[in-house]
Amino acid sequence: MSPDTPDPERVADGPGAAARPPAGAENVPTGDTGSAPTGTEGHPPGRSPGEVEPPGWPGGLPVPAGTPVTAPGADPLAAWPGVAGAVPGAPAATRRAGGRATAVALGAALLLTVLGAPLGLLWALVAPGTPVRMTAEGAVYATPQPEQPIAADGWFSLLVLGFGVLAAITLWVVLRRRRGPAGLVAGTLGGLGAAVVAWQVGRRIGLGTFQRLLDTAPPGTDFTKPADLRAGGIDWYGPLPVPHGNLLLAAFGAAVTYTLLAGWSRWPSLRPEPQWDGGWAPGGPGISSEPGDQPAR
Repeated sequence: MSPDTPDPERVADGPGAAARPPAGAENVPTGDTGSAPTGTEGHPPGRSPGEVEPPGWPGGLPVPAGTPVTAPGADPLAAWPGVAGAVPGAPAATRRAGGRATAVALGAALLLTVLGAPLGLLWALVAPGTPVRMTAEGAVYATPQPEQPIAADGWFSLLVLGFGVLAAITLWVVLRRRRGPAGLVAGTLGGLGAAVVAWQVGRRIGLGTFQRLLDTAPPGTDFTKPADLRAGGIDWYGPLPVPHGNLLLAAFGAAVTYTLLAGWSRWPSLRPEPQWDGGWAPGGPGISSEPGDQPAR
């Protein structure tokens, strides 16, 4: 018989060939009374004739030929979101993961905000005080155009900008399993909170003594005014506080640094992924979890 002659005993090649019974087999009773109903033309109910039915899970999924199942990025469920959504517990696990990421981001932001207190002490230590002289009309600057307020702003800007950069790098390294929007939000909010706390803590160092001298010092007394900000502060729009000026530098430095780290990441997911170097055994030789690791030969 030539290959072009139809052979009723040979099952045609193609998808579903293994599941197609030979001619006449449909009349053989199998005892299976629970088969799924079909439409009028052999299609499942609720599915149009031209619609492709997704393959059964987990077999027959659209993985490229020759791709090992342990290779990075070989997600067999990527093309069938309906199949992935049917996995028991998947929505609940997603919600739990999102809740943990939010909690970690808020905790990291709160920790960075608290670290603004020692940053403010450091600013009060390095920023110079402005010389003041008491006169009969009140306290005036000892020099006509003092440079100390400008120096205080400069020191604050450098300190909080460096704090934001270091905070972003620390979050990237420590929270390596939470890299992404959660880390970016944590660094931005934490940097903003740390800058406000540093400003309030630093400006209050020596402020009580300065206020007392303003009230009691006799004319001709020289003293210093503690460091404060001129190029930054908080404006209130009703009950809403809006920081501005160099109070935003820490958040700016954290956001830019974290974004650059994400742009230079070698992993699309931003998280360390296993590296496949030709091995086929899941978890065995050929799978490396750290960059540069090579399996023992």
